[in-house]
Amino acid sequence: MIASPSLMASSSSYCVKIDGLRGTDTTAFIPISVASSICACQFSPKSLILSRPSINLKLKFVDALFQIPNGGFGIHCNRPRIFTKTLVVRAEANQIEDEEPVEVNKNHGSSKEDADLMQQQKSSQLAKRVVFGLGIGISAGGVVLTGGWVFSVALAAAIFAGSREYFELVRSHGIASGMTPPPRYVSRVCSVICALMPLLTLYKGQIDVSVTSAAFVVAITLLLQRGNPRFSQLSSTIFGLFYCGYLPSFWVKLRCRLTAPALNTGVGATWPVLLGGQAHWTVGLVATLISISSIIAADTFAFAGGKAFGRTPLTNISPKKTWEGALAGLTGCIATSVILSKIFSWPTSVLSAIGFGVLNFFGSLFGDLLESMIKRDAGVKDSGSLIPGHGGILDRVDSYIFTGALAYAFVRNLLPVYGV
Repeated sequence: MIASPSLMASSSSYCVKIDGLRGTDTTAFIPISVASSICACQFSPKSLILSRPSINLKLKFVDALFQIPNGGFGIHCNRPRIFTKTLVVRAEANQIEDEEPVEVNKNHGSSKEDADLMQQQKSSQLAKRVVFGLGIGISAGGVVLTGGWVFSVALAAAIFAGSREYFELVRSHGIASGMTPPPRYVSRVCSVICALMPLLTLYKGQIDVSVTSAAFVVAITLLLQRGNPRFSQLSSTIFGLFYCGYLPSFWVKLRCRLTAPALNTGVGATWPVLLGGQAHWTVGLVATLISISSIIAADTFAFAGGKAFGRTPLTNISPKKTWEGALAGLTGCIATSVILSKIFSWPTSVLSAIGFGVLNFFGSLFGDLLESMIKRDAGVKDSGSLIPGHGGILDRVDSYIFTGALAYAFVRNLLPVYGV
């Protein structure tokens, strides 16, 4: 291996060409600068420490020994060590005059500046999450209190956005590489059908026939499409109708169809008559408020508990979740359910309030894990980018998808006289 130096008055620059390293057949060029005053016939020993993540070489300037014309020099290469963080080069000459090393600094940025920049980015991201989180929470609270068609239309819009994200995840490279995704026109039609389900639930009360009919039409469409229909197309599409449309529609049943008055609720006595008065506070409204608040508390306590005490991983699906965080979330969910049951005087039994809190926690936990599994298979971190600082709609509502159906079944079938 040979390199030719280019000499200047105050510094020497070399471009080293390295051929045929052991175990490789590649050629590398390494620029070297020696900050000293030298000539072509006399070298002073210099040590250069280069911040270059490459190999470990020892270069010996042997101009007199090899008698290379035009000031050339030979290179001795020891056994290379790959993946080292520094490259140490020593220049040796016939006459030793100076042993002080010359360090070539190739650091393009200060670690302190990088840390400050990263801290600023984290602070900005946290502020964005807080601002949009508060905005979403206040808006959602107003929608839940209003109920009726306002609640159903807002839910339909969220379902439409969430179903679009779901079908994009199905079409992503991580999932599509192992299966055949449904055609785009089928996924778009399914998104519209999912968005119509909460509206049908509001005015019809039951959507079982509608969902079955929609699933049948989608199945026929997939079977009659051009090309080679696959079962994976049918399974992912039918699951999308169930996951994105049918399950969230139970929130309409819970909020708008359970119209029994919450007679013991003290808040209703002071509620303005123009906004519905006492009759506005139904079992459905109180149950919805307690359920949503319990889910928020579960997520908050689980995050805080996991940060402070998390040591034992909960599942491989979501590595950041821990058993300690899950227990903290369960505790916060039950505590919130019991406290709000005392405030709203519903349900009247403390045991029922505890059971309601446990049900809300497990519904939110497994809803979150299911969405994490879908994202893991898709190979993405977030389901979308609709909400700044939070990701997509599915990232925010995954804990609520199963919980509405579980809460409705609990109040409708397990609580005597709806818990009043």
